[in-house]
Amino acid sequence: MNKKSSSVVEISRKYANGCEKIKLQSKSCFMWNRRKNPWTLVLTAMAGAGLLMGGCGPRDNQGAQQMGPPEVGVVTIQPERIVLTKDLPGRTAAYRVAEIRPQVNGLILKRSFKEGANVKAGDLLYQIDPSPYQAAYDQAAAAVSMAEANLTSLRLREKRFKQLAANRAVGQQDYDDALAALQHMEAQLKSSQAALVSARINLSYTPIKAPISGYIGRSSVTEGALVTAYQAVPLATIQQLDPIYVDVTQSTAEVLRLDRQLAEGRLTHNGQNQNAVELILDDGTTYARKGTLQFRDITVDPTTGSVILRAVFPNPDGTLLPGMFVYTILQEGIQEEAILVSQSGVNRNHRGEPYVLVVDESGKVDLRMVTIDRAIGDRWLVSNGLNPNDQVIVEGVQKVKPGASVKVVRLPSGREDGSAGEKTVHTSANMK
Repeated sequence: MNKKSSSVVEISRKYANGCEKIKLQSKSCFMWNRRKNPWTLVLTAMAGAGLLMGGCGPRDNQGAQQMGPPEVGVVTIQPERIVLTKDLPGRTAAYRVAEIRPQVNGLILKRSFKEGANVKAGDLLYQIDPSPYQAAYDQAAAAVSMAEANLTSLRLREKRFKQLAANRAVGQQDYDDALAALQHMEAQLKSSQAALVSARINLSYTPIKAPISGYIGRSSVTEGALVTAYQAVPLATIQQLDPIYVDVTQSTAEVLRLDRQLAEGRLTHNGQNQNAVELILDDGTTYARKGTLQFRDITVDPTTGSVILRAVFPNPDGTLLPGMFVYTILQEGIQEEAILVSQSGVNRNHRGEPYVLVVDESGKVDLRMVTIDRAIGDRWLVSNGLNPNDQVIVEGVQKVKPGASVKVVRLPSGREDGSAGEKTVHTSANMK
């Protein structure tokens, strides 16, 4: 503010105070002053204009000139090679399961295993009373011996009658009877031999042995229990846990999406590692050993719209138990030129559609609508909308708008996510 404006303001203030002190009852003071000193209003108006022009105007212009275009931090987009994986829930299942059931009726004489123990194939588990089956076997063996003895005599008789019949020493009917008796005894021998085999099989079923190796569970019977052949309730169950299955479910929509990306060339198989599977336990820890994907079922569950994938994992320590809830990490394929952008640089409009702000070659802000595939750490995998060497604004997004000129501050690659220089990124498919 200059000296002239200050003097005018001071005169106006003193004059106004004088009028207030006189406290005239009418407007005569104001009218008199306007008649006597018409320059008072002019001086007052000049003082106000001087304040506006001298006090505020120069400062605002000077600040605008000093501020300049806003600074923004940008990251230059560079394609990366990543290995895409998919987290799928699943449950463990025993590699082999054998439900132990009796194959003959009888009384349990002995149980020869400890519940929860690891048994070997062929180990004795239960002993059924073999006495009646041993007697049946002996009886069948005796019947075979009797048939063999009778068969010898009948063969000699048939041979003699055949010679006599040829010389007409005996009638043809006598020879026919001898031949029929021989054939009947031969059939009787075969029947007795079959009965002997059946008796031998039943006798062999009295000791109940382990069909597979594995862990045996609790026993449903004790000594003295009466069991029946092929009963509904198993006596015990043996489960082989090394290796062990992991059955996971995958929706048909994901199967179709993966097949389409492979057909279009956006994904490629990872060679021998394509079938490698990692396992996350229910407590969040990673299982130490990797498994192998065996097959994908071709039948779709109509209630869930998903298919079953089966993987096999080594389990020498018995860490994995049947029925455990786990997560598997399956490899989908390799994306050679993936576009990754920091999540801080992606915004959404009022319709929820994602977009980014990029700085073009002229230094101005441009709005790009993008398509997000999934999250990879703290970055988004962008499938459409960005190109290599685009400069995406990740800092100072709130200070600019499309079309504005900005001052670019380039941030180091990987500053936002700490993955600079990493060529292969293993990811989990957390969909947007």
